Amino acid sequence: MDITPLVPKDKQVITHYGNGGFVINGVAHKDNILITPDGVAPWPVTGAGDAAPESLAPLFAGELPEIVLIGVGAKFMPLTAGLRAFFREKNVAVDTMDTGAACRTYTVLLAEGRLVVAALIAI
Repeated sequence: MDITPLVPKDKQVITHYGNGGFVINGVAHKDNILITPDGVAPWPVTGAGDAAPESLAPLFAGELPEIVLIGVGAKFMPLTAGLRAFFREKNVAVDTMDTGAACRTYTVLLAEGRLVVAALIAI
């Protein structure tokens, strides 16, 4: 029995992660990424501690997302007070988790038709 969530073919789906990158719709992406249902871009940070509102701006280029997932790497790390305030001001939900959990959660929320975006540190 296949329990893979059904996601529309025109959406960006994470199928693999690890080895320093991600596979999205069959295309390998090395290093950290920003992903929306419509596209993928490099996320030029060296780690989750470098995340700043400016580095997350591409996630807000289109329609305002319902939820932003931050995959902080292999080990959990909380958001800084400045980032928490940034998301409060935008009135957007944010959830921080290890990158594997963020990839899986992104796919499930996307399959539910939610407007989800993610910033992911490669593991």
